[in-house]
Amino acid sequence: MKKVEIKELYNLEETRAKSLLETKTYPWEVLPLIKDFILETGKGLPKDEFDEVSENVWIHKTAKIYPNTNIYGPCIIDAETEVRPGAFIRGNALVGKKCVVGNSTELKNVILFNNVQVPHYNYVGDSVLGYKSHMGAGSITSNVKSDKTLVVVKGETNYETGLKKFGAMLGDFVEVGCNSVLNPGTVIGRNSNVYPTSSVRGVIPENSIYKNKDEIVSKA
Repeated sequence: MKKVEIKELYNLEETRAKSLLETKTYPWEVLPLIKDFILETGKGLPKDEFDEVSENVWIHKTAKIYPNTNIYGPCIIDAETEVRPGAFIRGNALVGKKCVVGNSTELKNVILFNNVQVPHYNYVGDSVLGYKSHMGAGSITSNVKSDKTLVVVKGETNYETGLKKFGAMLGDFVEVGCNSVLNPGTVIGRNSNVYPTSSVRGVIPENSIYKNKDEIVSKA
């Protein structure tokens, strides 16, 4: 079964966005709300734990921010996260605890749950990445269709999102292989793996291995 609801993809105890996600059924519904949620949440963060290093950019005191990074608000970077040299955080980014945002990685309008790794040359835009999900080197979320039409999530049911910009929804423990492209409207269920150099679209069931569009096998 291809599961696409928030409750089927994510453990909400592993993100500061729990209260936002609990108000919606599908994860892409929160994409237009990320900015305002970060602004509201950031202002209430404890000052003994977080520094507001620039306007609307809150970074936990235990986070490690390497030189030569560019971080723009609104943004929250939580405890023990690493932001490595060359990272570009364009704003509207809620980055969880113990995450890795790697060299030459770009984030924009995203929620990264705790322990997410986007460690090497990744673009992640208009996306939600679940607990302990990992994107291999060079893998990206493509967040706008080539014809610029609104994104439809295509699974057993087609979901009209009403969104022009929509990257990918990765469930908890998803592994994306190196140099893969997650096309607009991709939803990958919990505990699934994507082979390197894949071009993925639509809904991928949980506990599966995506080899190509014609070969998606169960791990069971």
